[in-house]
Amino acid sequence: MGDSLTYADAGVDIKKANKFVNTIKKLAKTTPRSGVMGEIGGFGGLFSLNLSNYNNPVLVSSTDGVGTKLKIAFKMDKHDTIGIDLVAMCVNDIVVQGAKPLFFLDYLAMGCLDDVKAAKIIEGIVDGCIQANCALIGGETAEMPGMYGGGEYDLSGFSVGIVDNDKIIDGSEIRNGNKLIGIASSGIHSNGFSLVRKICFDKCKYDVDSIIPDLKQPLGEVLLTPTRIYCYSVLSLVRDLPIHGLAHITGGGIDENIIRIIPQACKVIVEKNSWEIPPVFHFLQKAGSVSDFEMHRTFNNGIGMIAVVPEESAQDVIDRLGAMDEKAFIIGEIASREGSEEQVQWV
Repeated sequence: MGDSLTYADAGVDIKKANKFVNTIKKLAKTTPRSGVMGEIGGFGGLFSLNLSNYNNPVLVSSTDGVGTKLKIAFKMDKHDTIGIDLVAMCVNDIVVQGAKPLFFLDYLAMGCLDDVKAAKIIEGIVDGCIQANCALIGGETAEMPGMYGGGEYDLSGFSVGIVDNDKIIDGSEIRNGNKLIGIASSGIHSNGFSLVRKICFDKCKYDVDSIIPDLKQPLGEVLLTPTRIYCYSVLSLVRDLPIHGLAHITGGGIDENIIRIIPQACKVIVEKNSWEIPPVFHFLQKAGSVSDFEMHRTFNNGIGMIAVVPEESAQDVIDRLGAMDEKAFIIGEIASREGSEEQVQWV
């Protein structure tokens, strides 16, 4: 039979994995939230719901990943912010329904556990959880020899939030004449990176250290800018002002995401040049000879979130967002849709 083989011989180091769990436990303790029970390391994360402030509570869940933005992190060997992207992609989808994020779980898979790199990734997740005011209560770190290239990994997450049934924001109150308030993105966020990589590295032959004059930073740093987390700002708006609809602008851009909340009898009129488009999008469009149509359906183009509000409240919403250091713009309005008209029109 030959020599006796072990799991370590196959590339899985259980001792290292157990030691890493202790590292995660320490990091998770920096995301305290009422309701958290126990600590990381059990079979499942425990969370006790305090329903005293809810008449008819509804749980809202979301799961997502970071996509090929991970490839930029690999190229730069920089892993301390990609976890922010992971949290953002989940909690921003929760908050648009008026829900407060409660807790978060992650899944990290590596070919060979690099505990230093993995700790950096978890630090980013913790940072994102703090920004979203939710707790990291569990997850999975998988060591999978042969599944990933050297230094590569995959990352996904799952989050749960809560909202009272009569406070769910689902777009049902959207009416003709409502205004669209675009809330600025921090950059590309976490969508469209397959096209980004095609333009920057395949077509233009740049590398992550290339200095693009219009960007004023190394290309990799611009591309790796973390996704903005809107929980605090959006929940503040929802608490005090009439918000009829909210859309997280992810893959598909404004066109594909805003129609997810707009009644069929309505259309969206988006005003071109009504907001500040970050330089990275001008760079990508020029470098890749990308059409306006393709830019609109691939990237957020500087708008990470859209709020649909009554016309009389639009300025109050912009002022409130400005007080919370969010850039916001009136970028369009809701109008009546005739027959089979397209639901999104650019003017």
